[in-house]
Amino acid sequence: MPLTLRLYGAAADLLGPVIWRGMRRKLEAQGTDPARWPERLGHATQPRPEGRLIWFHAASMGEAASVLPLIAHWGTVQPDTEFLITSGTATSAAMLARRLPKRCRHQFAPLDTRPALGRFLRHWRPDAGIFVESELWPQMLRQTARAGVPLALVNARLSDRSARGWARAGRTARHLMGHFRLIHCQDARTEANLRALGLDLARQGPNLKALSGALPVDQGARAALEGLIGARPVWLAASTHPGEDEIMLDAHSRLLAHLPEALLILAPRHPERGAALEGLIAARGLHGARRSIGAQPSAQTQVYLADTLGEMGLWYALCPLTCICGSFTPVGGHTPYEPAHAGAAILHGPHYANFAEVYPALDACGAGREVADGADLAAALSHLLQDARTRDAMREAARGFAAGDAGALAALTDDLITALGLAR
Repeated sequence: MPLTLRLYGAAADLLGPVIWRGMRRKLEAQGTDPARWPERLGHATQPRPEGRLIWFHAASMGEAASVLPLIAHWGTVQPDTEFLITSGTATSAAMLARRLPKRCRHQFAPLDTRPALGRFLRHWRPDAGIFVESELWPQMLRQTARAGVPLALVNARLSDRSARGWARAGRTARHLMGHFRLIHCQDARTEANLRALGLDLARQGPNLKALSGALPVDQGARAALEGLIGARPVWLAASTHPGEDEIMLDAHSRLLAHLPEALLILAPRHPERGAALEGLIAARGLHGARRSIGAQPSAQTQVYLADTLGEMGLWYALCPLTCICGSFTPVGGHTPYEPAHAGAAILHGPHYANFAEVYPALDACGAGREVADGADLAAALSHLLQDARTRDAMREAARGFAAGDAGALAALTDDLITALGLAR
């Protein structure tokens, strides 16, 4: 094992108690049930089911949501198989509590320390482990492989910048990634970058986020909000990050000069920012209403602050025009597949490194459009909210873009079952 990994392991074990204290404070601040905090130390809060158990590990909400269709399909192919999914965030836990497929349970991921991982592996005894995207913890990989658990990596993503960093530690990268029996890449760029590191197992497949389908929608809430909004032109700023809310509000202020009845639904990536955003909306001289405290949009509402968890499908369904954020600051962008499945015309900023192949294809097929800044966004909004023909053409293109490959889940499931030695 490379010296860098030995040093990392020693440091992680030594600093484990310090890391745990910080993580416990974060879990408490996020409102996580204290009974579940010990999961981070590898203490299980559910029994292990009998029979074969497949473990999926994802970083947060987007990655966890992307593998749910794969788990559901696998469950139909092997109906006697059980599933475990781990993730690290309160938002992912809340989402999974509502959307877990049959025979699947969730736990918070253990810290990357040998004591926590040992407890986790001794209890769950997974028959295979499948890691999602780029959530690769060195000790988690090593300890799981040492326990004899076959491993795979799905929907792998490695940007050119990250690849240059990995290349400087090529031996370490090959050691870590060498634990996998299958490496499924979400795009050609990742496959090329991994193969350049000497990982010949890497091969491109479909992007799992393209296969996730439309997000669930509470139809009662949708009907109620449609009644309140009526015929007003409405648009969504989805998954905003700090620094982007100002851009969205400035664009909406410009839009109101031409369309005074327009309504912005502002959905922050992290709903706990709601109180601060409520103040920001008021400071901009805009009339706001905040969903998390029970407010409903009225005729006077100019910005509806959607600071709740689990309702993004509702906002996509309500809005024919969506601006995907995380793309106006160097966050790397968020998936366009969810609004595309909902049939939304899509606007986005210029920073989408995490989806470097997806957004150009989205724009090329007529489903999306890149805007440079708030002024450019306001102009695009004004045009599309008043030009139903162009907007509807973009929406239809978005649905086609999201349609995906119907056989992709079956092919990936077969590949995993074969590579991990799980055929019956």
